[in-house]
Amino acid sequence: MSDELTHIRKRLADEGEKTLEFFETLYPEDWERQVYTTGPKWRVGDILAHFISAEKAYQYYLQDILRGGDGAPDTMDIDQFNESEVARMQGTPPELLASFRTVREHTIQLTENLAEEDLSRVANHPWFNQKEVGWYLKLIYRHNTMHRMDIRKSIREKAPLPHIDNPRTNGTISPED
Repeated sequence: MSDELTHIRKRLADEGEKTLEFFETLYPEDWERQVYTTGPKWRVGDILAHFISAEKAYQYYLQDILRGGDGAPDTMDIDQFNESEVARMQGTPPELLASFRTVREHTIQLTENLAEEDLSRVANHPWFNQKEVGWYLKLIYRHNTMHRMDIRKSIREKAPLPHIDNPRTNGTISPED
């Protein structure tokens, strides 16, 4: 396995553990806290459900790409997908934590079957358009980090925040590490 694949696998594992530790330390009342003022106005538990559904979708499209497919269809409405999947994935905090642990383990297992050249395959994403598979694998753990920052800020300020990526990403997400 290449150094880049090793790095990605390690970051997926490390950031997965950080995510689990973060959610495991929340107080019961935090799970119902509204985090965002815009969009579907997710609560903390909804964001963990979002992590699970998004990562399952990445797994599905990664397998499609490795079979020669293009990734997500151009016509996919990512906002509608996220909203409907999160609503469908309701569960107790322990159930959501167990689901997240399982889905992250499956993502890491998928990377074990990748070759170095697979990282440079181009794939479609409904928000970011055409990017390389390696970029998307990094996006998985960076995505969770950004939402965790939002949850922390919402809890600290005792108020929901707008869900806007521009202030922290300048309109783009560039998961370089």
